[in-house]
Amino acid sequence: MSLLALATRYNWKGLEDFCKQVFQKAGVPEQSAAIVAESLVQADLRGVDSHGVVRTAIYLKRMEAGMIDAFADVEKVSESDATVLVDGKNNFGSVIGTKALDIALEKAKRNGASFVGVKGSNHFGTGAYYAMKAIEQDMILLVMSNASQTMPPTGGVRPFIGTNPLAVGVPSGKELPFILDMATSVVARGKIIVSAQKGESIPLGWAIDKDGNPTTDAHAALEGSVLPMGGPKGYAISMFIDILAGVLTGAGFGKYVNNMYENWEQPQNVGHLFIAVDINRFIPVDLFKARMDQYIREIKQEPKAPGVDEILIPGELEYRRTLERKENGIELPIKVVEELAGIGQSYGIDLAKAAYEHAKNEGAKSWN
Repeated sequence: MSLLALATRYNWKGLEDFCKQVFQKAGVPEQSAAIVAESLVQADLRGVDSHGVVRTAIYLKRMEAGMIDAFADVEKVSESDATVLVDGKNNFGSVIGTKALDIALEKAKRNGASFVGVKGSNHFGTGAYYAMKAIEQDMILLVMSNASQTMPPTGGVRPFIGTNPLAVGVPSGKELPFILDMATSVVARGKIIVSAQKGESIPLGWAIDKDGNPTTDAHAALEGSVLPMGGPKGYAISMFIDILAGVLTGAGFGKYVNNMYENWEQPQNVGHLFIAVDINRFIPVDLFKARMDQYIREIKQEPKAPGVDEILIPGELEYRRTLERKENGIELPIKVVEELAGIGQSYGIDLAKAAYEHAKNEGAKSWN
């Protein structure tokens, strides 16, 4: 393997193409492979590295073990004017999520709003991935998902609920759109996984060990539990999401959402809920965008606390990080690079071609 293959900075488009080729070689249909690859690299671009290409290996392992069916037909189970229940049939989470999003947006355009529940899914990436697609169509989107047990109920020690994420996307005009994408834990468990891979400690207050003691050891945290944000408030929101995404849809909930890293006998059965709103049913979308611009500008013009240079809106840091990483490449941990290079080698795909310096030398700046 060349030294270039062990570079740690990668061109985003080259990395996306590498991942797409890997999934295709593994037997994933081309369109699905493109969706999965895009969702992973978009996470890395936004700085959500815990949901980026680091997940490539586990996705492939789940598929090879029969825990993901890349050829399953995502189907509607039931439907009304404003609601749809989708069975993902255990396909890739981002493939199922993209199908559910398309249904939600189409139905909202027809009826003003829609609620699309999903069962039989897997880890679907970041909620922002779907929020940004809805924004492109001038729609408001709320999307939530449950996850396997990683967080205790307030007052408990043992994991019972997931770090169930919530994302909201709202379009604007000349200003950046509002994009909230958050886990209901103090920190996404994926960040602790990344810290463990890097051999780094974690901040106190992120997690407890298996005995309920606060810990800064990432490995001990993974054996224990991450903590809900805001104590009982985060616990309540996570439970609320589990009810809507899991209990309501017929998906797994609580201890019945299976862990992708630990359970190799059963599919995950993750649940999602997509809520789409057609702005034009309230006020003309251009007027809404102008009002959003005004709102955002006035927030950013508010008096600043000592030491604060700028007031940011949700999603703004990630937007800037995306621009920077598209220009200068995505930095990956060496362990992730070695893992990806090994996967690529097994399929005859050279990760080195996605390296930032290689892409620049080959005149691939157009990828940016």
